[in-house]
Amino acid sequence: MTRRPEDGDEMIENYIARLPLNYAITPIYYRQALNSFRQVAVWFGVTDRQTLEYWLRERGEVWARSTVQHRARIVARFLDALADDRRIESNPISDLRRDYNAHSDTGIIRALMSPDPNQALEALRQPRPFESSLGELMRDHVERMQRRGYRYEAADVICRRFDRFLQQRPDLDGQPLETLLEHYRWTKTTANHPAECEKLARILNKALCHDDPSRPKRQPDNWPAKQVARGWRRPYIYSSEDIQKLLAIARVYPSPRSPSRAINLYTMLVLAYCAGLRIGEIARLTLGDVDMRAGTIAIRETKFFKSRILPLSDSAMDALRAILEARQRANVSRSLDAGLFWHDQKNRYYCQATISNHLVAILRMASLKPATGKTGPRIHDLRHTFVVHRILEWYRQGENPQEKLPYLATYLGHRDINSTLVYITVTQELLHEASERFRAFATPGNVESVEVAS
Repeated sequence: MTRRPEDGDEMIENYIARLPLNYAITPIYYRQALNSFRQVAVWFGVTDRQTLEYWLRERGEVWARSTVQHRARIVARFLDALADDRRIESNPISDLRRDYNAHSDTGIIRALMSPDPNQALEALRQPRPFESSLGELMRDHVERMQRRGYRYEAADVICRRFDRFLQQRPDLDGQPLETLLEHYRWTKTTANHPAECEKLARILNKALCHDDPSRPKRQPDNWPAKQVARGWRRPYIYSSEDIQKLLAIARVYPSPRSPSRAINLYTMLVLAYCAGLRIGEIARLTLGDVDMRAGTIAIRETKFFKSRILPLSDSAMDALRAILEARQRANVSRSLDAGLFWHDQKNRYYCQATISNHLVAILRMASLKPATGKTGPRIHDLRHTFVVHRILEWYRQGENPQEKLPYLATYLGHRDINSTLVYITVTQELLHEASERFRAFATPGNVESVEVAS
């Protein structure tokens, strides 16, 4: 930022004009932050770490610490834009984040505001991924599996954790793999860690066998995974009354600054229950995925790389019809690529985390979940409820649920029936219907008729 002051005013105004700011007062804060930084940058004649530290100290004497951090993030985004336009060589905050492999700009800003910035920055330093003694082996294996079409996301996370452990323990370099794994097992005492270590051992053995086919394959140990499975929380199967209560709360969800939120959340709940959709699938729905004529929605490239077209019930289609009419009244984007669910502010879409937070809030408002903590029913339990209620309906219609399981697995987007069986929770109603079906089959009259027919 060595240009003339008037050029700086023009750059700031052009930058603010491009931003999707929600409130009329927001540009005032942006100009206040950017103009104060521009004055310091013009005085120093360069935009570097020294300029930034001076500005942070000077603003710290005027603004509250939280305000300085917020305005510094505004400056950081502005500097990124200038670096992209090649008006400056680089953003010093981004440079520091890259040098120290820090997670966010906020940590860098806090470190620069501390009495000893160098020490604070060193405390932020994170090891770079796959730079341990086994880093190259793990990185090549993950990339190879992803090239073959596997997502391999969970395995990538497990390998990165092990890689960080090895970088923090240089004294273990050169030790046999079993010794490294044994030390890693003792780093945590959580119930899931032994199962993760077993997965890691299998991943590393698979990578080593690829480089050396003569190496013996590791025999899997399923005991840690079984121990974890025993501690899994039993799904909560919502009753019809629970569902009605959740939908009623969603219709009147309090959100004065976003009036459309109620109908958005109501439709999300309808799709989660009536179609058994995952939260991620709900978040990725677009206008082009809804076919009102055919009465279907398209779910594209979700878990297991599966896409599917789902027929919906009349009540679910009524909910979709209502939200499409609300979109027209709100005059939001009609592009087929636009998200089905939208914010009132600048037509932004709902991300997966936001959807989860709001739906969990509805569970708490319905007194189905405690006010704090992770205990109690989950949103994902609606998917379990969908399966149980569907099987109950088949029993009541006289259908054979076992014959219908392949169709149910396809509807849910599962690879096979085994994945669907996990969702079948035995409830009292389900047990009663199954018992009645068996009693009707095993009565003496039925047995005699079967013998005569044979």
